[in-house]
Amino acid sequence: MDVSIDISKTGIETGRLILRAWQENDLNDFYEYASVPGVGEMAGWEHHKSVDVSRGILQSFMLAKDEFAIVYKENSKVIGSLGLHKSWANEDPDYADLRLKDIGYVLARAYWGQGLMVEAVKAVIEFCFHELGLEALTSGHEGSNNQSKRVIEKCGFRYVKTSEYYYEQFGLLTYSERYILLKP
Repeated sequence: MDVSIDISKTGIETGRLILRAWQENDLNDFYEYASVPGVGEMAGWEHHKSVDVSRGILQSFMLAKDEFAIVYKENSKVIGSLGLHKSWANEDPDYADLRLKDIGYVLARAYWGQGLMVEAVKAVIEFCFHELGLEALTSGHEGSNNQSKRVIEKCGFRYVKTSEYYYEQFGLLTYSERYILLKP
């Protein structure tokens, strides 16, 4: 079952990262990584073609209160985002009675391959199970996104199924690998 959350006053700190609510002054960092071709596309959205696109999405993040900005401590830059959204499992009879959310994420290309997203996701898993009282988390990746697959598997998610998915922005029918992690 979908649950309402509000992370606007939440801060999570790891060894290298701070996860916090988005702020208006994050716009330049957001646009910097979101405008790079291939970054958004790995997460299922088109890279930002203008700072105005980033501004609009940033405003939606701040209103929804379900998306963390990922700040790299070493340089205090926002290098990605991690959201807690409505899950595909809400419609699955095997999981529909569980309090759950879906984790989705994106990371600036310059920071790929350093284990940062695994670090962020593990911290958010802990937060979701212990602070929000969730019973399960889901995640997924577009079939060919092996980087996301590795993050999901390293964080302990279990493969459930493959589903067709239509990317409206790209006019493309593809498939998505779906995973779940039950609270221990």
